[in-house]
Formats: sequence, structure tokens, C-alpha cells
Amino acid sequence: MFELAEIGHTLGKTEYKKRVPELRTKLLDIQNKLRDDNFPVMILISGVDGGGKGEIINLLNEWMDPRGIQTHAFGVPSEDERQRPPYWRYWMALPGTGEIGIFIGSWYSEPIAKCVTGKNDYADLDANLIHVKNIERELADDGMLIIKCWVHMSKERQKAKLEGYQKDPETRWRVTKKDLKHLKLYNKFTSIAERVVRETSTGHCPWLIVDGTDIKHSSVTVAEHILERIDSHIKSLANKEQPEESKLTDVGKKFSLLKSLNLNKTISKTNYNNKLEKYQGKLNQLAREARLKNCSSTLVFEGWDAGGKGGAIRRITHALDARQYRVIPIAAPTDEEKAHHYLWRFWRHVPKAGHITIYDRSWYGRVLVERVEGFASKEEWLRAYTEINDFEEELFDAGTLIIKYWLHIDQDEQERRFKEREKISYKKHKITEEDYRNRKMWNQYEAAVDDMVTRTSTEYAPWHLIEANDKRYARIKVLKTYCDALEKRLD
Repeated sequence: MFELAEIGHTLGKTEYKKRVPELRTKLLDIQNKLRDDNFPVMILISGVDGGGKGEIINLLNEWMDPRGIQTHAFGVPSEDERQRPPYWRYWMALPGTGEIGIFIGSWYSEPIAKCVTGKNDYADLDANLIHVKNIERELADDGMLIIKCWVHMSKERQKAKLEGYQKDPETRWRVTKKDLKHLKLYNKFTSIAERVVRETSTGHCPWLIVDGTDIKHSSVTVAEHILERIDSHIKSLANKEQPEESKLTDVGKKFSLLKSLNLNKTISKTNYNNKLEKYQGKLNQLAREARLKNCSSTLVFEGWDAGGKGGAIRRITHALDARQYRVIPIAAPTDEEKAHHYLWRFWRHVPKAGHITIYDRSWYGRVLVERVEGFASKEEWLRAYTEINDFEEELFDAGTLIIKYWLHIDQDEQERRFKEREKISYKKHKITEEDYRNRKMWNQYEAAVDDMVTRTSTEYAPWHLIEANDKRYARIKVLKTYCDALEKRLD
């Protein structure tokens, strides 16, 4: 695979000076078009040590408008990054629409390094590559252009380049003990890199393999490739037909998961108070143990308007140390959030090890309100089921306990609660015309919930359907469910 990149391509100084001015002009022009076409571009620069990756990136920043570029170098994870899932730091660095993000080191670096050093085997590597391909597919489906460049050179040229750096006092600093150690592992590294490039060079995210022998050749080659990819993407968007309007499926089907719930379940006030004290005390102890064992939790609360999400959340937080949890209320996305993949704003709040994040509504808005209201196209919300499952699997693989609740009430109970809220001064703000309008689309939402539960209730992140007509019963079931799951995880 790397044979062509080991020939030793060079670009003469005269030819280089001739091509660069025109290339820079075109890059600036395409950057301006990118802002107008409003899609993000991510450029991954990977490859062998000494291949000139840093020099290529410096030239890209010099040739283009740096105000529209963010460069991120990923090395050993910081303490804060180690407290979260492995892919969290990459999601935090994603460019927004109209911007370019350059990654030196990426989600490929650690899987390759661990396989080269023997910490992981090929099965572990392939498992990591599945996650990587899933992420790249999700980002590409959402409109991001991903450009991947692998800078390569032969072992002999790499060795000669490092030795040349060492001999010159002005460049000696470039060679580290790590570089010399990696040189000894060159053959194994190249074999694994070939496997990675082969497995992850897809139609929407292909790899460009570049000969890194001569910086003039490699920098111009990479820049021209970036120019061609962005220009081609702009043209494809211009020629693309408008997606069809979102259409609901399975509305009015005979069987419904929600309709099968028994909403007559109740609990007496005395029994409620006793169980509330019991499970809040138990949760407090379990949460402390989870903190010591670095076991984090992500709790997702979805349900009908006035379904009791807020009350259930408060019964959980009353049992916790305020320093250990965060409640994230989810509303309409901000302009900054709209400029990124819809999962980006949820990645921002992924809990540290031993901490708890509670989402009052969540990423499931994509397959609920955005589906029903037509804010997402049919193609977007259909692929979201897979994207959400992948996201939750990444959290689970990183050691996060995921609990998902749907608080279910019937239409009569919802109407009663609406009217009750209107009579209470400090609850009036919770009721809007939008809440009443949504009641007219009850059947569509019910069908969307059934699909959501069916497609996203997994062994690592199951849904818990809570019969919530009786608030006391619902709150105890929520607490008990969390305690049982946390106790099982800690054991």
C-alpha cells in the first residue's frame, strides 16, 4: 500500500515557487466559499515520525486565513481527558460550519500506538476501528467533509532524516528519545498502519497517502488535495436535490408499547415516605462508592409534558452530593450548537469518572420532536437511531452506567396537570400554548416513542418505562431502578 510513497518524490525549488502563489490564492477563495456553503471541514494529518506533519500544518495555516482554522495537536491525554470517554476530546475540538479543523494526531493515534507496543492485539485494534468508522460516518452524514492525509516515507529515509536533524545544532531538538524508539519499531508500525489505512479508507472518508521525503512536494500535494476535496464537495452540494419532506411511519399501528402500560399503579403516602427515605439513603451510599471506584452515570429523562420528570430528578439529586452531579436541561439548540453535529452539545456534558450527569430531555429529541415537527428530514432521524446507539455504546465502553427513563401518563392526567399548574403562581410559567398544541399530535408522538424504545433499548443502555399517572409511584420506581442498576454495576 505504501510502495508509491517510498519512491522519494521531490519538487524543484523553481516549480515550487511557481505553483505556490496560485495555490494560495485558490485556497483563500475556496475558504470564502466554504463560509457561504456553511459546512465544516476536518483535516486529519497522520503518518510516520519525521515525515513533516508539523511543517505541512504550519504551511497550511500560512497559506490560508488562520481566522477560519483551528489546529489541534493530540498527545497524551490530560488528567481531565482521562476522566472521560476516549473520544470526548475529539468531539470537543470539532469545527463548526464554515470552519476548518486540523488534527495532528487523532482517534487513530492511540489504537495504533497500543497495538505497536503490544498493549492491545489486532482484535482490540479492529474493535477500535469500528468505533472510528462509525464516528466518521456520523459526521459525514451530518454534512462534515473529512479529509485524511497519511504522510509516509521509507525506513531508510526516515533514519537518514532523523540523523540529519541530530547532526545540525539548530534542528537537534526535533529528535526525541521517543522518535528513536519508534524507529526501531518501524516495520511493525508500518504493517499496522497499512491495516488501519486499508480498513478505514471509505468512500466518504478516503485516505490520501503522501510521500514525506520532500516538504515542498508533500505540502503542495496535501494543499492541492484539500483544495480539490472542498471544491468537489461544494459542487456536489449544489447539484444535490432537496431532501423529501419528513414523513411519519407506523402512525396508527395497532400495537403500542406505551398503551400496554398499566397506569393505575399507585402507592400510599405513608408507604411512599418510607420507601423514599429507604432508596434515597441507599442511593447516597451507592453514589459515594461509585465516586471512589470512578464509576460515572448518565441518566436520561424523557416523557410527556407534565409527566413528572422534574419531580423525579429532584428526588434523585436530594440524595446526592451537589459536587458529584450536574442536571442539564435541554432546550432548543443555540447558534453555536446548530453549527455542530447534534450530538456535540451532549458530548460537552459527558460526566467525569465517578460523576453523574442528568439530562432533562436529551439527544432523543432528534427522533421525537424533530421527527414529529419536521425539524429533521426522514433520512436524518432514521440514521439517528444508529448514531445514538453508537454514542451510548462509547459511553458504556468507557465505564459509564446509562439509565434511560420514559415517564408515561395518559392524556386525561396531562390535561389535569396542565390546569392545576395554571392555578399555581410559581408553576404558571411551565404551561405555554405550545404544550396544548402538542396534545393534538399525541398519536404521532406515541408512535415515535414506540419506535425510539424499540430501536434504542440495548443491553448496555435499556429503556425503563415508568407508569407516572401517580407521581409518588413513579418517583419510587425511578429511584429503585437507579439503585438496582448502580448496585449491580458496582458488584
